[in-house]
Amino acid sequence: MASGSENIVEWPAGRLDFSAGCLVMGVLNVTPDSFSDGGQFFGAHKAIAHGVQMAADGAAIIDVGGESTRPGSDGVPAAEQIRRVVPVVKGLCEKVGVPVSIDTKDFEVAAAALDAGAAIINDITALSDERMGELAAERGVPVVLMHIQGTPATMQAEPRYDDVVGEVLEFLVGRAKRAEELGIAKVRIFIDPGIGFGKTVEHNLSLLRNIEKFVASGYRVLVGASRKSFIGKITGKEKPADRIFGTAATVALCAAAGVSIVRVHDVAEMVDVVKTVNKLKIQS
Repeated sequence: MASGSENIVEWPAGRLDFSAGCLVMGVLNVTPDSFSDGGQFFGAHKAIAHGVQMAADGAAIIDVGGESTRPGSDGVPAAEQIRRVVPVVKGLCEKVGVPVSIDTKDFEVAAAALDAGAAIINDITALSDERMGELAAERGVPVVLMHIQGTPATMQAEPRYDDVVGEVLEFLVGRAKRAEELGIAKVRIFIDPGIGFGKTVEHNLSLLRNIEKFVASGYRVLVGASRKSFIGKITGKEKPADRIFGTAATVALCAAAGVSIVRVHDVAEMVDVVKTVNKLKIQS
């Protein structure tokens, strides 16, 4: 990405500064059943406190979700998601100075969260409901467009690709162009290859090995590999919370390749990783 003003992404409700390089998005699951921290922050008080801590630890964005998208999970009705996330979004917006994003595929949830102060839409279905794109355009907020094969309930049953890198990239660029047609400024569009979402271990590794191809697409890239099962397969760590060093390796690789945002659970540690890589990348 170019230097100067092109490193600043601004919109009415927020601002992100990429001039130093990669930024960290903190994961805040307000759910009883997420794969890594399900139930740990289920409840507004605990969730808000954790979000405040992540911001203090250096997260540039707090990503709030009220529906688990772990493999095999079923959907959560929009009304229940709204009940879970709106108090958390409101509380965080009162207490932190960084943008809060809403992690949802449901239009009603996104609208309620934006009304509560959220400033970014993170959609695992890449605006499959185009009302989401229209909403983002109307509110002037950034969007994260992710690739998924199937649904969370089915995605890991038997994922198949002829060319995982080419197919995922083509899909995301197509969805990003559609987002532009819906009125979302290109600078506010982030693409996410969807590590672990309908991919085998080898698919995930291929995407990460070729992440610079996504960076070269002309759209900013977000990657969420934190604590995921492919890291456990590589390292032998069964518990997601024990995969911090494997996660750090993926974060370092992504930051070095020019990824704009890494989405992580362990914010303080991964902020140190990206700060170090960002500094190493600076040209004198």
